[in-house]
Amino acid sequence: MYLIVGLGNPGNQYENTHHNAGFMAVEKLADPGKSWKSEYKALTQKVTVGGEEVLLAKPQTYMNLSGEAVQALMTWYKVKPSQLLVFSDDINLDVGRIRVRANGSHGGQNGLRNIIEHVGDQFARVRFGVGKCPPKWDLSNWVLAKFPPEDRPVFDEAIGKVPALVECYFKNGIAKCMERYNGK
Repeated sequence: MYLIVGLGNPGNQYENTHHNAGFMAVEKLADPGKSWKSEYKALTQKVTVGGEEVLLAKPQTYMNLSGEAVQALMTWYKVKPSQLLVFSDDINLDVGRIRVRANGSHGGQNGLRNIIEHVGDQFARVRFGVGKCPPKWDLSNWVLAKFPPEDRPVFDEAIGKVPALVECYFKNGIAKCMERYNGK
């Protein structure tokens, strides 16, 4: 089984914010006819994507403690780091840009930082560009802000690629997925 985690913050006030890009991405894989289950500090849903059994997860710990939920789910479901894929926002990428990596650093993203602290850095991740923090904005206010109307269509187009991206990852591997989607 694969574990696909979307990073974000729980609660209606955080819906459609920059920091919830990961939640929005994982929701593209969810079955709208199924309920989300609350377990191990996360909302989860089992689905099949590209012929693979997948556990989708949206940690409910808030961004900075995402690793607690991810580690608990990995332990319970016996998921190895090589079977973990994490979706997150990235303020260093232009809105709508995608960056797929096989492993690596957190790049300043606190949810990824906390996951790395709990399970190591040997897991795949997909970052969705949400744009740089504008001058005179506080960074925390920027990541918790909703997308400006002009950015939303570009971001939605990138998030719309999630099902095909994950299918590519399962069928062709991370290198092909990186080649096909990085910078797009």
